[in-house]
Amino acid sequence: MPNRQSQNSLDDYKRLQALFEMATDGIITINNRGVIESINRAGCKLFGYAAEEVRGKKVNILMNDHDRTHHDQYLDRYERTHDPHIIGIGREVVGRRKDGTLFPLRLAVSEVVLEDETVIYTGILHDISAIREAQRKVEQLNAELEEKVEARTAALRLREQQLREALGKEKELNELKSRFLSMASHEFKTPLSTVLSSIELIEMYTEGEQQPKREKHTERIKKAVSQLTDVLNDFLSLSKLEQGKVDVSLKQVNVRAIVASSIEAAEGQFRPGQEVMLKIDEQPAQIESDSKLLKHILINLISNAAKYSDNHKTITIGGGLDGDAYQISIRDEGIGIPPEDQVHLFDRFFRARNVENVKGTGLGLNIVKHYVELLGGSVTFSSDLGSGTTFYVHLPYQKS
Repeated sequence: MPNRQSQNSLDDYKRLQALFEMATDGIITINNRGVIESINRAGCKLFGYAAEEVRGKKVNILMNDHDRTHHDQYLDRYERTHDPHIIGIGREVVGRRKDGTLFPLRLAVSEVVLEDETVIYTGILHDISAIREAQRKVEQLNAELEEKVEARTAALRLREQQLREALGKEKELNELKSRFLSMASHEFKTPLSTVLSSIELIEMYTEGEQQPKREKHTERIKKAVSQLTDVLNDFLSLSKLEQGKVDVSLKQVNVRAIVASSIEAAEGQFRPGQEVMLKIDEQPAQIESDSKLLKHILINLISNAAKYSDNHKTITIGGGLDGDAYQISIRDEGIGIPPEDQVHLFDRFFRARNVENVKGTGLGLNIVKHYVELLGGSVTFSSDLGSGTTFYVHLPYQKS
């Protein structure tokens, strides 16, 4: 009978040993001092050790630095308190292979009390490297997908903004076309009618003593043609600006000389009794600028000062250094600009509500602003309704 029991015990041991060795997960048993008593084939494969290399050694050789340092404390605490932190619970840990590489494990620990009251601990370890790698790839793919979604969203938003801007520009262009046609039909119709009626009247004056009448209508024709020329010049200037075909040639320019020639060119706009007062500093006598563009700027501003002022009013033109800029000012004693219109003053085709009876395209100040900016400067103004307006042209200045 004892032989049969011994044989059964031996058979049970062999079965357990077979299960122990053939298990696909690593299995390690340790005593209550943390010394490895046994390790199966899967465990050896996991950690890269032969069984005889780890048997009898502390199990913490298979742990990362943190757990290796604290493992004995874990065991001591459990022996004293029987408060399980991992025993009977299981958790994820980091294992260390023989070659020093670390890898993630799922560890389940159970406590076994033998017949002689010896306590051993059995740990079952499952390598979750593949799972973690799969998770990492999923997270990476998610991150890449989020980046693509963000990039695509940003591209769509940019495209939406571009479409909005394009629609806005198209709407603005249509409005400008409408305003242009309305303005052009009005600005061309009046002088052309003047030319036609004057020619018809001249044809009627055939006698020699009617020469003064012919000269009167000839002068009307000249003024009408000049008016048409001004309108066309504004259109051509605007077209060149929009196409980027305005060349800037910076050279030394005599300020007094270019102001004088600009006044002369604008004389056709002067009303009876109007005069110009100059307040230009003697020094610096010259500035670096484009004489053609600067003259166009001054002619426009001086012409406006004359057009929007009454007879016998004074136009004051000043010039001098203002900090690191050279400032030219043109002041009139005219009708001024309504406060609510001032914000739009440099817009294309804009005309203030109090100048509807004065000829103009609404392009002059827009062109002035662009020309001044091409010269690297800026243009500002101040105005009091009914008292007059002053325009300030600020141009870069470097001492020679």
